[in-house]
Amino acid sequence: MDFDFIRQVTPLYAQAAWLTLRIALAGVALSFALGLVCALARYAKVPVARQVAAVYVGLSRNTPLLIQLFFLYFALPNLGIKLSALQCCIIGLTFLGGSYMEETFRSALESVSAVQVESGRCVGLTGAQVMRYVVLPQAFSVSVPGFCANVMFLIKETSVFSIVAVADLMYVAKDLIGLYYKTDESLLLLAVSYFILLLPVSAASAYAERRLRYAQFGRA
Repeated sequence: MDFDFIRQVTPLYAQAAWLTLRIALAGVALSFALGLVCALARYAKVPVARQVAAVYVGLSRNTPLLIQLFFLYFALPNLGIKLSALQCCIIGLTFLGGSYMEETFRSALESVSAVQVESGRCVGLTGAQVMRYVVLPQAFSVSVPGFCANVMFLIKETSVFSIVAVADLMYVAKDLIGLYYKTDESLLLLAVSYFILLLPVSAASAYAERRLRYAQFGRA
């Protein structure tokens, strides 16, 4: 193991990790919004919106992110739509993540019992107020574990972005292996980098689940 090489290239991994994190955060934020909108459309059973959301979820979940990136980066320019590699990564991650977020949020919404919804209506709340004050607070608490799992999944999916020449962690590792043939060192730094990125999410997920258990059952 060449520790001098590791020390020299660590700044490259730090820069790549920062880029990876920025793309992941943008993708997670947009996936959250897209997933929530689709989940509400399917939960509320709005005819056209529900069908569109169902088609989107099926298309997104049944196609690999790599194929989606190929389409965005290589096929769209033939149709006159040119996107930067960074834009392709964010759009691709959002397109994939939104469907997983939708499934998480929709199942959380459906976990709220109809009795509570009817009770809210009986005390004079409008449909929007029932959704805001009764359904959504409970659904969000139920969806926390699934949401955290999706965040970790999306961060790990950023490893395919090197295919469109984005200088993320995987791109740097492959580049260094090709230039210096330092496979063990490059892969070690790659694994450590992803571990550092994912550890806070894992810790936050565990903390959130403990808080939820405490709130529900009165114990940590």
